[in-house]
Amino acid sequence: MIRSFGLFNNTVPANTPQFGIPHPGTFIVDGKGLVVSKYFEEDYRQRYTSSEILVRQFGENADASGQTIETKHLRLTSSASLATVHVGQRLALVLDIDLKRKMHVYAPGVVGYIPIEWKITGNPGLQAHDVVYPVSTTETLKAIKETVPVYKGRFKLIQDITIAPEAQLKPVLNSEGNLIVEGEFRYQACDDRVCYLPQTIPLKWILRYETLDRQRAPAEIQRKR
Repeated sequence: MIRSFGLFNNTVPANTPQFGIPHPGTFIVDGKGLVVSKYFEEDYRQRYTSSEILVRQFGENADASGQTIETKHLRLTSSASLATVHVGQRLALVLDIDLKRKMHVYAPGVVGYIPIEWKITGNPGLQAHDVVYPVSTTETLKAIKETVPVYKGRFKLIQDITIAPEAQLKPVLNSEGNLIVEGEFRYQACDDRVCYLPQTIPLKWILRYETLDRQRAPAEIQRKR
């Protein structure tokens, strides 16, 4: 099975216990037994979490470390796919955005207007990955006869982060042992008559850090050479 899926690890000497241990990752298999997607990292110490895959591929809700912020233009709910994290884990941060009636915001790639932008503040305790933006729609601005890419109604943004090794992570934990993830969401909202001033919403997630269990298995069940 390891060989048939191309996971056989021959990057270590053949005379070591690690030889042949499969490269870690996740396959998604459909009801007919066909692999429809896969999740692997280059570094074996980094792993996609099942919660991240459920959020990204299957649209499950992320329900950890959430907060809701409301402005005159929208309601924003932030969440994370995990509440407690370990080194090397890749998890999803999520923004659920509900625009108010007749409002729209501009999608990335718009020309001449301010698009939405989500940034994670630099933090040595984590690596931030690219934001996943949904497909936009087009809006015709009748007053100036322009067609632009926008978001209307409800939409979701997803940004993965990978937790750094302990040497980088522990110095940035707070006094309670939590990893604080901060960032901001910037947008300019317009309705059918007015474009409002650009707004920036501060974002914050509090994730509980838990050390790995490094206790070896009992000698009687350890792998023998």
